[in-house]
Amino acid sequence: DLTRVGIWGWSGGGSNTLNAMFRRPDVYHVGIAVAPKPQPHLYNAWFQEIYMETRETNPEGYRKAAAINYAEGLEGDLLIVHGTGETNTHLEIVEGLIDRLVELGKPFDYMTYPNRDHGIRKGKGTTVHMRMHMIRYLLNHLKPGPR
Repeated sequence: DLTRVGIWGWSGGGSNTLNAMFRRPDVYHVGIAVAPKPQPHLYNAWFQEIYMETRETNPEGYRKAAAINYAEGLEGDLLIVHGTGETNTHLEIVEGLIDRLVELGKPFDYMTYPNRDHGIRKGKGTTVHMRMHMIRYLLNHLKPGPR
């Protein structure tokens, strides 16, 4: 049923989720992006440069990879999940996207986990809470129906 297609990803997969939701709203209707990097030029240079060269030698590649540049395409239901103690995909990278979505008047959902890092595992009950929240989000936004 192509009217009920969802996608989710973590870190780079979260970035892919954002790009899918923003660039192909005709295909992807619900997305969950955990610890995404919607502004790759702000992400750890050493990691990005393995795949994309430097920002100076490939500015167009960085522009095209930045989901924030396509945020106006959001039409579906989006949940962004992030730890506030993130040392890999720093919170400011996601806050820029949140500011952009607010500026565009796009509705979205946002869940933060205080002092959790990139894995969002620390603290009693964190993993179960996050996974159950994700499952509920999918069940609430991708209603079951005939196949």
